[in-house]
Amino acid sequence: MALRKYFCTFPQHLISEPIISHTLGAKFGVIPNIRAASINDTLALVAVEIEGAESAIEQSVVYMRERGVKVEEMGDGDSGL
Repeated sequence: MALRKYFCTFPQHLISEPIISHTLGAKFGVIPNIRAASINDTLALVAVEIEGAESAIEQSVVYMRERGVKVEEMGDGDSGL
């Protein structure tokens, strides 16, 4: 199993949807681990680790981007996690 780290920016209309906490696991069989978050009425910034098969992680990222989430992979040297 692989482990990848991402920084996700959610627009206002997606803040109340459980995309990371429920949908990724249910739809793609990955294990998301929210490591940090800052949420207000207009924006959500989330640092998340996603564990699972490489292909499932990639499908998860594609899904989030298709929904309108900005997803940036964090390298080993990036701070935040």
